Amino acid sequence: MLEKVIVCAVAGLCAGLGTGFAGMSAAVVIAPMLAVLLGLPAYQSVGIALASDVLASMTSAVTYAKNRHIDLKNGSVMLVSVLVFTLVGSAVAYEISKQNDTVLGSFSVFMTLFMGVRFLFKPVVTTREERVKMPRRKKIVQSLVGGVYIGFICGFMGAGGGLMMLFVLTTILGYELKTAVGTSVFIMSFTALTGAISHFVHGGIQDVTVLVLCIVFTLVGALWASRVANRASNKALNRATGVMLVILGIILVIFKLFFTG
Repeated sequence: MLEKVIVCAVAGLCAGLGTGFAGMSAAVVIAPMLAVLLGLPAYQSVGIALASDVLASMTSAVTYAKNRHIDLKNGSVMLVSVLVFTLVGSAVAYEISKQNDTVLGSFSVFMTLFMGVRFLFKPVVTTREERVKMPRRKKIVQSLVGGVYIGFICGFMGAGGGLMMLFVLTTILGYELKTAVGTSVFIMSFTALTGAISHFVHGGIQDVTVLVLCIVFTLVGALWASRVANRASNKALNRATGVMLVILGIILVIFKLFFTG
């Protein structure tokens, strides 16, 4: 029992920090740690990680909304395609898991390191007033296409969706960092809920204790991180987010190389 508490505490707090600071999916950290350190099946681990992401993302979204750092108008467009393809990705993952129960894909590791280095060496300095302006139709098309890709990744891997969304919002749609994170966690709260339900419907809940512990610790980490992020300057937030993602990326590389084969 002590081992479960320790693993869930470390995984949940790290995941919560990633969610609150960068809108990162909790599954990037939680899923591999549960699978490797507690021996849970990968599909079950992703389901628990997605469930942990729900409250963490929702509470983070509320914090960002209070500080007027969420774009509901454009974010709702992306939300539709993300939700649909999260279900598609989850169903595909379940079928594949019956043949090959993988622990961690390389994509989430790459995205974590890439985004961390990007924020350190090429910070997002766009402000609301300087946000890239583009035709409404183009924004809708980009949001829908990006949502398809993000949703499938989140449902299939339970990881990478939040970081991909952050990448799309900051790089393609020209959002300033705080609004990008706020919009990302808003969308991810619905995505995580959809993905978690789909995973549990297909595979059931194997360990309720681990589920509850991960939800609690992820929520605590996300609450603290989102409050700090909204008070920080854009420069400080870029640096903090970059350092955190690089550290998490290194941890994931170690898991990938030495534990998952």
